[in-house]
Amino acid sequence: MEIELIARLLKPFVQIDSLSQDQLSHISMYIDILLKWNARMNLTSVRQPEQIIERHFGESLFAAQQIFPSGYAPGDRVRVVDVGSGAGFPGIPIKIWAPDINLTLIESNQKKVTFLREVSRTLELERVDVFNDRAENFTKHWADIVILRAVESFSTVLPVAVDVAKDGGKVALLIGTNQVDKARVLEKLKWDSPIQVPNSSQRVILLGRTKSNLD
Repeated sequence: MEIELIARLLKPFVQIDSLSQDQLSHISMYIDILLKWNARMNLTSVRQPEQIIERHFGESLFAAQQIFPSGYAPGDRVRVVDVGSGAGFPGIPIKIWAPDINLTLIESNQKKVTFLREVSRTLELERVDVFNDRAENFTKHWADIVILRAVESFSTVLPVAVDVAKDGGKVALLIGTNQVDKARVLEKLKWDSPIQVPNSSQRVILLGRTKSNLD
């Protein structure tokens, strides 16, 4: 897909000048791989490249910009875990935005795991691990940042995802507005106000902080 078109479609979601040509090229390659694989297996119900950019990359990069502001360069390689990664959103776009992070993608579906590894290999992304199992079996209290987007059984998965975050870590949710109150039931986190996703009246980013960050 042409880089100029990608940049234009992403403008409502992210400071486009913050993305280098290499990062835009990675997004273009990612889209090409996704479209190729999606013809053989159901990675996303969104089929049109332009809609994939807006719904998946736009939202993921918008979240990345909230978590890692422009110019952020984690010196100690922050550990980020994407729970229920599926086709790699938002984890891989966040990795493209902040290349220095250590990223773990948790995905129990073997075919999707194979896809995620193919994307990481083709894009030559370093420090990306794919954990082929359920989040319940991942190390607890390990991640600096845990991200969660578009998973089934949200109320059940959320407490598991929160347990992956270390004390003082952060949780970032890409959710519908009707899920905000369900998230706020978890009193072990202090939640910020929801941030509206551009071009959507129903999607928000909700950021929370765990125990030792509550004061």
